[in-house]
Amino acid sequence: MRVLVSGGGIGGPALALALHRAGIDVRTFEAHPGPAAGLGSHLGLAPNGLAVLHVLGAGEDVIAHSAFPSDTIEFTNGRGRVLGRLRDGSAEHGDHLRTRTITRGRLQTVLAEAAARAGVPVAYGRRLVSHTDHGDHVTVSFADGGTARGDVLIGADGIHSPVRRTMDPAAPGPAYTGLLNMGGSLPAHLLPATPAGTTRMVFGRRAFLGYQTGEETALWFVNLPHPDVGPDTPAPAGGWQRYVLDRFSGDAPYIAAALAHADPAAFTPTGIHDIASLPRWSRGRVGLLGDAAHAMAPSSGQGASQALEDALVLASCLRDIDDPARALATYEHLRRDRVERVVALGRRQGSPKLAGNAVSAFLRDLALPLVFRAVARTDPHREVFSHRIDPDRPVRPAGVVR
Repeated sequence: MRVLVSGGGIGGPALALALHRAGIDVRTFEAHPGPAAGLGSHLGLAPNGLAVLHVLGAGEDVIAHSAFPSDTIEFTNGRGRVLGRLRDGSAEHGDHLRTRTITRGRLQTVLAEAAARAGVPVAYGRRLVSHTDHGDHVTVSFADGGTARGDVLIGADGIHSPVRRTMDPAAPGPAYTGLLNMGGSLPAHLLPATPAGTTRMVFGRRAFLGYQTGEETALWFVNLPHPDVGPDTPAPAGGWQRYVLDRFSGDAPYIAAALAHADPAAFTPTGIHDIASLPRWSRGRVGLLGDAAHAMAPSSGQGASQALEDALVLASCLRDIDDPARALATYEHLRRDRVERVVALGRRQGSPKLAGNAVSAFLRDLALPLVFRAVARTDPHREVFSHRIDPDRPVRPAGVVR
């Protein structure tokens, strides 16, 4: 069997490693010219995702290239009053599985390098423009005029997946959550230091700041309510950086003072979208993985980890089930319920950021301490974090072939 994988971000190289481990021939293609090592945005890797990386042989490298552990969240309002603290419990799983913060670019680079060492490198600069399922094989066409042939095609090509659009033109598109996202890095001394292993989440009156400081560098992001933006959306008067600084007026002065020193390019906004549920994750010999199948808001803290879980499960299905359509249906059957619960969790956790005025912020600040105490008691992350996949366990066919 030969599997073609479109997408060289996180899910694509992880799937390549998992397929190689399962003894399956794999070819991975990425539209961009490289793994974007300098990408400034960052993400969290939870114990369930780190467990997959250790299975794939990339766990120690990822930890070595991560910025810092981040297993505690401190919530404050815009004036600095502490609203609550939550520990995610990941330290209980061992230091090698303790939640880590890492820039997306570094994670993509580490995975791409691990795939190359395993002999399954990512081919960059190859933008997929179409695919055809011939019934007994799949062919793909690239923008450079080239083609490739395989037994299975997997779209690990992100929330705006070209593979998904071709596979199921009627599929619902990503839904806008009402928030814009932007972020980058700053010298650590510009922001009040966070305790070791702690991310500080600041609910301002009209915008939200998250950050964590290391010895020299602080990673930060901003979310704010705003209509969705596209490539042709004009910047506000004065530019996006000035707009963000104005949104934090009336909050603790350190916020605007620090962000004024950030690279203006870090304020390029992207809308936060998710995909609550798709009618199908596959058709015939073509399937979807990661954000292409189930994009989730960053507030879930699970986007990368769920894509990594997908990779391990899908590789096992393709290894143990001879019929590709049945293998893809089984993969969907095994994964759908779990990821849709996590998508819903991300929506709920992001909703307090939507306060856009002083009155709603006041009511939110009254309610959140009660919410955080309830969350600490129920610990909704325990089930998510404790999930483990045994890649050597045989998979039996299940699900509905579409």
